[in-house]
Amino acid sequence: MEKKKEVRGKVILECTSCVRKSFKKLSTAVSRYITQKNRHNTPNKLELKKFCPRCSKHTIHGEIKN
Repeated sequence: MEKKKEVRGKVILECTSCVRKSFKKLSTAVSRYITQKNRHNTPNKLELKKFCPRCSKHTIHGEIKN
């Protein structure tokens, strides 16, 4: 049987400024958060302002593909 997609699914948020810097450096450590979103109410990618311990400031964290 086919598995139905959940309405309220888990999403991973990743720091957008660390991702840009990680291509220049060899370090792969990136700030990530796990949260939930309702796929019916917010079909677009989620972006939240969260604290990044690597940057030591509040930055925009965007949804990545899981």
